[in-house]
Amino acid sequence: LGACGVGVIGIIDNDVVDNSNLQRQVIYPDRAIGESKVFAAADAIKAQNPFIEVLTFNRSFNENIAQDLISEFDLIMDGTDNSKSRYLINKVSVGLSKPLISGAISQWEGQVMVYDSKPDSPCYQCLFPETNSTSTNQTCSELGVMAALPGVIGSIMAVEAIKLITNAGERLSGRLLIYDGLYAETRTISVKRNNQCQVCAGN
Repeated sequence: LGACGVGVIGIIDNDVVDNSNLQRQVIYPDRAIGESKVFAAADAIKAQNPFIEVLTFNRSFNENIAQDLISEFDLIMDGTDNSKSRYLINKVSVGLSKPLISGAISQWEGQVMVYDSKPDSPCYQCLFPETNSTSTNQTCSELGVMAALPGVIGSIMAVEAIKLITNAGERLSGRLLIYDGLYAETRTISVKRNNQCQVCAGN
């Protein structure tokens, strides 16, 4: 997105670059180990395109800052690896009518969907009702992920972002795209709004 000229990009993360990140988080070079992820990512983006603004938020994403932070941006992209953050990002994005592109990965499989808060469009919680299951709270590091998969899913998310910004093509709104890297299969599932959804029903 930085290379495409998206003028302002915000990044939030409270983690530091670890050696174990490098095989799948290709924005970080070996020399960035130990650095804040947001600052290292901003340096990489600015090195490629020095004419854009990268805003860094070196903190955890939580309810105290969610509303104010999301309200500052036109488009939200969720690449978090925990369900608590995903549900919170979805809830606030829907409440503020902000388009949300959500991507998730695990082992060999990834998925992408656009939640655009338009009438009859489903949100993240319509598709994945909130649960307390421990399986949904495991991170990439715990479940494992094939090294090239984040690049595949991240690029699909970037394509959807560009389509939203330029109003081009048909977006993944109301459709869940699933990519299975192990068997080289891609499928799309149509999703309808859940009229009982606690987040978007009545919006």
